[in-house]
Amino acid sequence: MPPPTVTLSNASLRYGPRNLLDNFRLVLQGGKWTCLLGQSGVGKTSVLRVLAGLAGTGVTAETHCDDGLPLKGRIAYMAQQDMLLPWHSAVNNVTIGARLRQELHATDRKRGQELLADLGLGGHEDDLPATLSGGMRQRVALARTLFEAKPVVAMDEPFSALDAITRYQLQGLAAQRLQGSTVLLVTHDPMEALRLGHRIYVLSGLPAQLGAPLEPNQAPPRPHGDPQLMCLHAELWDQLAA
Repeated sequence: MPPPTVTLSNASLRYGPRNLLDNFRLVLQGGKWTCLLGQSGVGKTSVLRVLAGLAGTGVTAETHCDDGLPLKGRIAYMAQQDMLLPWHSAVNNVTIGARLRQELHATDRKRGQELLADLGLGGHEDDLPATLSGGMRQRVALARTLFEAKPVVAMDEPFSALDAITRYQLQGLAAQRLQGSTVLLVTHDPMEALRLGHRIYVLSGLPAQLGAPLEPNQAPPRPHGDPQLMCLHAELWDQLAA
């Protein structure tokens, strides 16, 4: 079954006196990456958490998948921080969701090891998080997200704390491994959005609203030096600075 197109609609969210979202609507194209940018505090993470069902109380929203099935149970969430459990090995962190749901199967450890190897962490399966570099920890977090094998993935600035080279490498790995998934990526980095997004929105205002989308032609991940990205980069900056 192909990944669904997901529509978030009638979303309203208030923090104290601030009405962050009011009748907000966002459509995530099935099998595509949607990227969301905007200034700090505008509500990007709030949109992502509302979609993922993590916003808590004080929120109203509707989610609809075009295949008629509920979104609940079909979405994986990757946070900005790696959120690894320090007492678990890398591979046990990768499989933690299945463990918590008491759904761990005999073959899952091997699948977790294979994911880590694919992400360049072969031989580190039994290492504790404290012995891993920041980039290695983020690879474990990415492997954990991929292990869930969900058709919809929500990612909240997952590469922002990394050095430029590691960030570039993980962007490419994520684009490759999540090809065909329905992805919402929240980011502060315009070039990251242009590398990875099929559709790119800028969120602004109070309550927050979406600007007109940018839609690069090439399939992601796109090279930094692509001439079209340079033109779109300037256009994206104009939207962000408006």
